[in-house]
Amino acid sequence: MNETIKSVHDLLLRDLNRLTNEIESYVNEADLWNQSGDINNTAGNLCLHLCGNLQHFIGTVIGKTNYIRKRDEEFTLKNVPRAELLKQIKDTKLSISTTLESFDNNLMDKNYPIEVFKKPMSHISFLIHLSGHLNYHLGQINYHRRLLKL
Repeated sequence: MNETIKSVHDLLLRDLNRLTNEIESYVNEADLWNQSGDINNTAGNLCLHLCGNLQHFIGTVIGKTNYIRKRDEEFTLKNVPRAELLKQIKDTKLSISTTLESFDNNLMDKNYPIEVFKKPMSHISFLIHLSGHLNYHLGQINYHRRLLKL
């Protein structure tokens, strides 16, 4: 694994470990699904979304896994048990590790096969984007959890 891919790999795993910690830190499991005011994305749904996003864009597209994303369910499913959320995080970490450990370095600067933002992006640029996306929603989950303690 080259240095750049290793760095992205390590950041993704670090932040998925943080996601695990956030999900485990909800004292009341039901609060993972708590909606309040204009906040429609619960911590549980954001967790499902992050796992689906990473499993699809890294596992399926790059790693050719058999994962089939059900994006709508990432936001419509409710009351998925905490244990299942934690399992999905664990499965996502495995998919990322398996894929990036065998990543073809010749692809790094080549275009990612899907134009997600209607313009070409290199594999490395898209992987960095995915890390930022993970952190964005991880921050929302952290804020959601802390607001519930008020």
